[in-house]
Amino acid sequence: MTDAIDTITGKTLIAWGYKPGPWFASAISAAEAARASGADEAAIRAAVDRFAPAPPPPAVGLRDRGALGFTLNIRPEAPGDADNIASVEQHMAELMRVPTLIAGTVMPDACPAGAAPGTIPVGGVVAAKNAIHPGMHSADICCSMAVTVLGKVDPTTVLDAGMTLSHFGGGGRPRGAQVQPPAAIMEGFEGNEYLKPHISAAIEHFATQGDGNHFFFVGRVASSGAIALVTHHGSRKPGAMLYKAGMAVAEAFTRTASPQTPRHNAWIPADTREGEAYWDALQIIRAWTKANHFAIHARVVEALGCKPQDRFWNEHNFVFRKSDGLYYHAKGATPAWAGFAADSNGLTLIPLNMAEPILIARGLNADNGLGFAPHGAGRNFSRSAYMRRHAGKTEDEMVAEQTKGIDARFFCGIPDVSELPGAYKSAAVVRRQIAEYGLAEIVDTIEPIGSIMAGDWQRNAPWRKKKAAKRSA
Repeated sequence: MTDAIDTITGKTLIAWGYKPGPWFASAISAAEAARASGADEAAIRAAVDRFAPAPPPPAVGLRDRGALGFTLNIRPEAPGDADNIASVEQHMAELMRVPTLIAGTVMPDACPAGAAPGTIPVGGVVAAKNAIHPGMHSADICCSMAVTVLGKVDPTTVLDAGMTLSHFGGGGRPRGAQVQPPAAIMEGFEGNEYLKPHISAAIEHFATQGDGNHFFFVGRVASSGAIALVTHHGSRKPGAMLYKAGMAVAEAFTRTASPQTPRHNAWIPADTREGEAYWDALQIIRAWTKANHFAIHARVVEALGCKPQDRFWNEHNFVFRKSDGLYYHAKGATPAWAGFAADSNGLTLIPLNMAEPILIARGLNADNGLGFAPHGAGRNFSRSAYMRRHAGKTEDEMVAEQTKGIDARFFCGIPDVSELPGAYKSAAVVRRQIAEYGLAEIVDTIEPIGSIMAGDWQRNAPWRKKKAAKRSA
């Protein structure tokens, strides 16, 4: 009876089985009003129920292994291929157990991207229903390619300009050397909950390229003889911080929705407020990354005083939404269907390695590739395994052997031999399998003249010197 019910508090609601939340305040106020008016417990609970959030849907488990297949657009041809492909297949088989996924495929440049079972490989593409998986686009969001056709210029002067006007290695540009991103993009950062905390990083890292396999490539367009500048990099620290925030939100959702799903495959429901804000953040990061490429190109053009003939770009580490409503997560795969983005001119860039041509491709929207093509030539061996295979050779010997005929430079002055051409899959095999599986049509090439990469910029880092000193002691 109502006269037996004391004042309604949060403890009362918890005792009745309700989970605490921001809605408690309004519910308690309504419950107290009902109690004061003489309502019985059932009526008071009914008043509370009007404020209680709907119960979460039942948790979903992982699919049985093999219940959802995937397509392979790769086969072993070169040394190391068989073991590499077997590892990729194992990861994909585990990945396809994730309950949000609808389809998956593997590109000819595929290689594992982590040890945790079910980590999406480089060259992997999956389609998800109403779900964005941050771990499936990785921390290097919107890793991408951009080309500016410069015309008749001295390629050596372009490389010289790159050594002073671009920026490789860790961190961003120091104060006094920073390049301001476009105002419209910064407004986007200001208005997005995921990006607003990283406005400073968006400024500091603008017009920078990072490290690893990112590059500043100069070559000659085969069809015209024009000199072209091609850059490869992602969204730098702003993208990495967006990924970190997205993973935290995804893990919180998936912990309840699918406890069996491993953390690296967690997702944000796309139709939630958090999902919509994350999708918007991805588009802003995409715009920042495109502007980042062309800010570097513009600095070079201005320094050389030339008039560019053409330019375009494309991402290969991103999430794409197609007309079927699905979210296509590409981890190192190039979109290959017409109109994949409003700023697409129908052509994409597929790099192979610093000593090989960059392919200019037109996608063929192959069903067996879910509409994607490779993003380049992945690795058959990890960096450490590659170095073991070349034990006994000096760095100078390795550089001389593998960069013969091109002007290979390292921004920090120290070669990173783990990024030399021999560390990557056979360019001829990748190119042949693009044609064999009907993934893209190669319409032109940019023949290599020279390339700048970060180099081993961490070799002389203070932390490394300190560690070495401790070892010697």
